[in-house]
Amino acid sequence: MSNRISNDMGAENTQNSSLHSLPHEAEDSQYIHKVGVPPKPRLLKEIADTLKETFLPDDPWRPFKKQPRRRKLVLGLQALFPILEWGRDYNLSKFKGDLIAGLTIASLCIPQDIGYSKLAHLDPQFGLYSSFIPPLIYAFMGSSRDIAIGPVAVVSLLLGTLLQNELDPETNKLEYQRLAFTATFFAGVTQATLGFFRLGFLIDFLSHAAVVGFMAGAAITIALQQLKGLLGIKKFTTKTDIISVMKSVFTAMHHGWNWQTILIGVSFLLFLLFAKYIGKKNKKLFWVPAIAPLLSVIISTFFVYITHAEKDGVQIVRRIKKGVNPSSIDQIFFTGDYLVKGFKIGVVAGMIALTEAVAIGRTFAAMKDYQIDGNKEMVALGTMNIVGSMTSCYVATGSFSRSAVNYMAGCCSAVSNIVMSAVVLLTLVVITPLFYYTPNAILASIIISAVLGLIDLDAVILIWKIDKFDFVACMGAFFGVVFASVEVGLLIAVSISFAKILLQVTRPRTAALGRIPRTSVYRNMQQYPEATRVPGVLIIRVDSAIYFSNSNYIKERILRWILDEEEMLAEHKQPEIQNLVLDMSPVTDIDTSGIHALEELYKSLQKRSIQLNLANPGQVVLDKLHASEFANMVGEDKIFLRVADAIVMCAPKLEQV
Repeated sequence: MSNRISNDMGAENTQNSSLHSLPHEAEDSQYIHKVGVPPKPRLLKEIADTLKETFLPDDPWRPFKKQPRRRKLVLGLQALFPILEWGRDYNLSKFKGDLIAGLTIASLCIPQDIGYSKLAHLDPQFGLYSSFIPPLIYAFMGSSRDIAIGPVAVVSLLLGTLLQNELDPETNKLEYQRLAFTATFFAGVTQATLGFFRLGFLIDFLSHAAVVGFMAGAAITIALQQLKGLLGIKKFTTKTDIISVMKSVFTAMHHGWNWQTILIGVSFLLFLLFAKYIGKKNKKLFWVPAIAPLLSVIISTFFVYITHAEKDGVQIVRRIKKGVNPSSIDQIFFTGDYLVKGFKIGVVAGMIALTEAVAIGRTFAAMKDYQIDGNKEMVALGTMNIVGSMTSCYVATGSFSRSAVNYMAGCCSAVSNIVMSAVVLLTLVVITPLFYYTPNAILASIIISAVLGLIDLDAVILIWKIDKFDFVACMGAFFGVVFASVEVGLLIAVSISFAKILLQVTRPRTAALGRIPRTSVYRNMQQYPEATRVPGVLIIRVDSAIYFSNSNYIKERILRWILDEEEMLAEHKQPEIQNLVLDMSPVTDIDTSGIHALEELYKSLQKRSIQLNLANPGQVVLDKLHASEFANMVGEDKIFLRVADAIVMCAPKLEQV
């Protein structure tokens, strides 16, 4: 419905007036579109639409529409097991790429898994177990073509730290392992539940800046923990903060360091870093840093074997249990005090593992221009950890270093994970006795070289340039991990992320608008200094939904705008404010507290003889304004489609110039 203000309108009115329009084309009058009452939506439909947009924004049922029952069954199986979909087009050419990639990441994962299991305070075979069963499950259920599954440094450290707070891995070894399986089970349950109920958006509450800081802090902590193996120290602190670790290192300097161990560890660390440098300089030589860890293990093991350096104090891996994963379903705590402890640890570890895996999957999906379903990923990751907990595995997730190698090696699908699992199986069945003389120093070197890649200085610099509050979150998480503990750093990261959300919600931005010269466009005068004020009119834009958490602040901030404007006008002896135009374009929603705040604002303005005008409220907002009778209070003729329309009524002479 429209209302013609003047019959002399000759040209079409647009939001952006042309800068090169001829003078005789200027509008002598304006057409004002009346903002009518929106159609009242049905309650059930409104609730259904809200739930759909919240939990099903990607419309997962779309492929099933207008399909026969048999086809729906096939689509359902393909949704649960994506391998049934892409497997139809799989060929020998793709298998060649996956075979090379799988062999390459297997050479990287085997020494890493042995080292990461030590971070979790578990025997070396558990790291290998976790790179056998979970990747197989993911290959059938995951939607990412590039992600490589297995234990990762950060989750291993987190899990080991939290478990160690409950049980001593040395004196209560079996109970500690059982608690690790229990935590893994609940990590999987947490991940699968989030995916099944489509609650993946919850992991987005941990901001990117906080994750960058947490990962960097964890990398420093992990590297410091490896000084024990790198220096050959036997008595080492169980704490993870930098002060305790460095105190333990320097206390053992005169009687605890082993020069043979240091020689082995530092030499191969330099070799690994040089290999990474070569791979970074020349992308075609990606295989160099990938094969370097396994090559280091082979050479160092052979060196220790022929020299019997273990007799001179060089600590070695010794026996790794041979054979495939034994069942551990009977070792999971389903009753007792450890059930609750395992649940708490599992939820935390599962969320961190999920955040890392989804981020990695999205990164490589964007690089190859394909889509992954975040909720399917969560179900796949959860299922593999649930099954893993029953087959002697601990929490597995996507590894960035291995995924990067997988990508550069030319993987075409998740079959590369199957190839990697096959190599790990061969290792468990045949090769594990050969690791007997592997020095712990080489494992420490491998872990240090791997975790250094988690420190993203470019990202930190970019965060500083873009958002200082994000930088505070980043540094808070970093220093929390380094100077306190992993759980404290994680708590700080989550707390600062929530604090930022609360700050943005409770203290939204507002802006005074002015008219861009030679147009009917009104923009922020701080952003556009050339924008001019409208005499007698104050235009304020609210850049947020108006809720109970910010309604009083918005009302008070608008009144403060009016006071500041009146003081400025009095100094320059200009006309007083007669109209307030509230640009509600960014206001996506409003609740009862917001309506009440607008009513109080209207009454305050009435006392000052200032007329309130609303511009461009959205459908949801407009519907609530009418339902609350506020539209009648302010006057339906004071609600406009555009700011320019409101100015036509408030300052018609200005608009006609």
